[in-house]
Amino acid sequence: MSYAIIRNEKYKRNNLNGIYRHNERKNKTYSNPNIDHTKSHLNYSLKDPTYSYGKEFDRIKEAYNLKGQIKTVSNIACQYIITSDKEFFDKIGEHETRRYFETAYKFVCEYKNLGEQYILSAKVHMDEDTPHMHLVFIPVVNTTDRKGNSIDKIACSEFWKERDSYVQLQNAFHSYVVAHGFQLDRGISKEITNREHLSVAEFKEITNYENTKKALENIKLELPEIPNIKDFNKLTIKRDEKIQKEIIEPKDKVIKQLFDDNVKLQKELNKQMKLVDKAEKFELENQSLVDENTELKKQCNTIKKESDIKEKELTRKFYKQIDYLTNENAYLHRIIETLENTFQKFIDWICKKLNIIEKNNFVDDFERETETFIDAEQQIQFEDALEDEGEDEMY
Repeated sequence: MSYAIIRNEKYKRNNLNGIYRHNERKNKTYSNPNIDHTKSHLNYSLKDPTYSYGKEFDRIKEAYNLKGQIKTVSNIACQYIITSDKEFFDKIGEHETRRYFETAYKFVCEYKNLGEQYILSAKVHMDEDTPHMHLVFIPVVNTTDRKGNSIDKIACSEFWKERDSYVQLQNAFHSYVVAHGFQLDRGISKEITNREHLSVAEFKEITNYENTKKALENIKLELPEIPNIKDFNKLTIKRDEKIQKEIIEPKDKVIKQLFDDNVKLQKELNKQMKLVDKAEKFELENQSLVDENTELKKQCNTIKKESDIKEKELTRKFYKQIDYLTNENAYLHRIIETLENTFQKFIDWICKKLNIIEKNNFVDDFERETETFIDAEQQIQFEDALEDEGEDEMY
């Protein structure tokens, strides 16, 4: 599966001229051997700069009254490198390739509410091994000044202030291009893998690792035998001593020094070979961990979906039960009110039948003689008081 790739780079003002000349193909010669100049006419812009990047920066800063302290060491521009792999672009063809970069351009305009006005340039290169887009923009954030006024400010550190800013960028970009119909996996960020741009395999290829390792295995470090001057019988003693001291001994010393240096170099190269082997092992282990992490994420997503479904079911059940209890409670209140009204009517009827004129006295006599209150709340309070007294007597 191919990946949706977006990387960010930060630049100071003195870097802008170099990336301008590279991106806009202003140089006559390039150190990059992958550039095929016969295909440079296929490159195209989604946004052309009016001037060089430095002058374009100044123009936009003035036109939009951008605030912020700009120092020599300040990062004033960022560049997204947006791409995938060659197989992906070969598969989708020229029309969809252009749509991919146009979609990425729209993403950048919308991401963090940047806006198209702060993009200096968006150049698609088709003259290298893999199509890719260089999109240069000014990192502008909306904030307030000391007086509380709303301002737009050039602030690279604030634009990327979250620790996982690049992870968020990768997530958002992947979701965006997938939503627009491109079947791509999410790129694995450097923050997750701790991976530099070169893999161990790439490093081994660049450093000619295998040939170096093979050469080291065949090297035999042996100090060459040096003939002793005393073996030459024809030489006189004084001449022997002079040759020994002025020629042989200095040469022996040089040979010994070279031998020692070669031993040190071999040890260092062996050390480097072991480090590469260890790095390769760690890369495999890391990839295994990444795969395991991906699988765990899938499991977590499955569990979360199941949990969400269960939560919805319980919520529905809970609210259904609340509705049932609410209805039941309302019904019981209605019964109580009806019973109270009926009882009052019954008292009125009894008084009328028995020619009892003072209804209140009749009720008072009933409550006093039976120790029972007609009012239900009073009766409950009375019974609770009796119960409390009983508990006090027990203690």
